[in-house]
Amino acid sequence: MPTRKTQTYCPNCRQPIAVEFEQVFDTNQNPEAKNLLLSGQANLLQCPFCKYQGPYSTPLIYHDGQKELLLTFVPPELGLTRDMQEKTIGPLITQVVNALPQEKRKAYLLQPKTMLTYQTLLETILEADGITKEMLQGQQQRMNLIQRLVNTTSDEALTENAKQDDALIDREFFALFSQLLSNAAASGNERLARRMMEVQQRLAEVSSYGKQVMEQQKEVETAVATLRELGDQLTREKLLDLMVDAPNEIRVQAYVSLARGGMDYQFFQLLSERIEHARGPEHARMATLREQLLALTRSFDQRRESQMEQIRQFINAVIESGNIPEVIAQNANAIDELFVGVLEMELDAARKAGNLDRSGKLQQVVDVIEQMSAPAEEMQILNALIEMDDDAARQSLLEQMPPEAIQALAEVLAGVMGQVEASGDAALTQRVEMVYKQVLKYSMRMNLRK
Repeated sequence: MPTRKTQTYCPNCRQPIAVEFEQVFDTNQNPEAKNLLLSGQANLLQCPFCKYQGPYSTPLIYHDGQKELLLTFVPPELGLTRDMQEKTIGPLITQVVNALPQEKRKAYLLQPKTMLTYQTLLETILEADGITKEMLQGQQQRMNLIQRLVNTTSDEALTENAKQDDALIDREFFALFSQLLSNAAASGNERLARRMMEVQQRLAEVSSYGKQVMEQQKEVETAVATLRELGDQLTREKLLDLMVDAPNEIRVQAYVSLARGGMDYQFFQLLSERIEHARGPEHARMATLREQLLALTRSFDQRRESQMEQIRQFINAVIESGNIPEVIAQNANAIDELFVGVLEMELDAARKAGNLDRSGKLQQVVDVIEQMSAPAEEMQILNALIEMDDDAARQSLLEQMPPEAIQALAEVLAGVMGQVEASGDAALTQRVEMVYKQVLKYSMRMNLRK
């Protein structure tokens, strides 16, 4: 929905200022509407005189057609009577309804839910995504812990704080920590980014979850190295040997995630034959392994199918958005190998069905992604740095780059770090982290020379 403009007074210095604001946040019209609200970037008032920044209070509605969610909110500080509230909200709801095709106008649109506070509005949106108040409280606790840890002045204090709140230092904690670290680096706050990297490394060493992850990473790295060494010589028989000889369950899980394609009917038939020929304890161990592998592959397939279904829903939202290039650009981080694979399947299915309208839009998505996939100069340099095994060679390349290119490279790396960590590729994560540290140090030295 288009933004509106009005004039108001700065609540801090009382100077008259112009403000742009939105009142309709409809995910059907703008897939980023939810993120805009949740990020706190919606309807921000910025005073050019005293530099004050804060929310601009205005009635608004939020609509998510897929979840059949229609929420209204009128800030209490506006002091509107019930009649005035209805007269203000009514036209906004009409905008939402008129933007929907007739077949999607359902009963929930006649019963919008009134939110008494802005916080309740945000919590209701998140609860529709399965995020409860308890989860939000947990995230706030993790945020507070991160702040305490970063502000500690000694390694002893850091270790003690980590041990006291060991239960909070989990997967969600490290994901949040990595995001905040990327934000600090991207904003140019090198001192904070360097400190956070130190804390992150220490937490990996002293926290229970960190130790577990480091152990898992070692097992994954070993599994990756083993499969790479076999290369084209990897057969079902050799893959089965690796499973049988795996020293622990983590290694087995790593092999399943890395080589699921080879674990087909013939693979399990080979395993069944070995079980038939085994005797005593070995027979029981092999039978247990079969049940374990069946459970792991089933879980892997279920997760993959869930991911593919989410991708299909996202693809449908993209082609219905009316602005495919913009939506793809806004969600570039969601484009990965699995996304491209699902997109190709959807395009093939549309062509076979003779659905020219859908296939045309899907082809447009393909074209936009191909244009975006052309490596930018920063990505070409980053790839070159990652491939280099020698610190001196990387340093030489960095010294040939102008200062603005170093800054651009640091920003690209900040985003890449989060993506690589989420991929679970421990070996690649280690190499990217090594490059990231070297670029960050070089960038800081450049800034000190200014």
